[in-house]
Amino acid sequence: MKILEVKNLSKTYGKGDTMVKALDNVSFSVEKGEFVAIIGPSGSGKSTLLHILGGVDVPTSGNVIINDTDISTLDETALAIFRRRQIGLVYQFYNLIPILTVEENLTLPLLLDGRKPDKKQINELIKKLGLENRLDHLPNQLSGGQQQRVSIGRALVNHPALMLADEPTGNLDSENSKEIVALLRHFNKALNQTVIIITHDEKIALSADRIISIEDGKITRDEVRIG
Repeated sequence: MKILEVKNLSKTYGKGDTMVKALDNVSFSVEKGEFVAIIGPSGSGKSTLLHILGGVDVPTSGNVIINDTDISTLDETALAIFRRRQIGLVYQFYNLIPILTVEENLTLPLLLDGRKPDKKQINELIKKLGLENRLDHLPNQLSGGQQQRVSIGRALVNHPALMLADEPTGNLDSENSKEIVALLRHFNKALNQTVIIITHDEKIALSADRIISIEDGKITRDEVRIG
């Protein structure tokens, strides 16, 4: 089952002699439950791609279809609701709300959606994240690895169709990086959660089932890893 279809996606900035083509006619699809790494050097277009997939930027042309919904057809309000319910975003710098506790940050997407958190499910998620003793802590009382765990939990709390991680280990040391990648892999396997990770680190990319390479806004390689 295709969870994501990207069709002829292009993104340009500027005009005339100053025009920059960040994405150039990119097309691919992702099946439900896949763990995909998108790699490329700085300026290759990979982060632009992720922002468009996440609905936080719009393409110049082309389509992004998530769970049979073409997000380019949604107005601003409908897109915000769709993004909150169907897309989980994990950023390099965590993007936690500094005045909210761990538990409040985790459950924020549910509360914004007007839904009451299921205490049992939340507790199970918190246990898997290893945050049982940190629920009342504020983000500035946590290590970088712990903050990223909260960010992952927040991204998963709505059981999204797609989880997007933008350089999720870029601000962490090697040990915490391994733990975060292992955690993403765990949720991918245990929950059949579709994960797309953007990274410049080929070692991290090797943990994925499939690697898509981007250079100069174009896909240069798309290979499924075996074993």
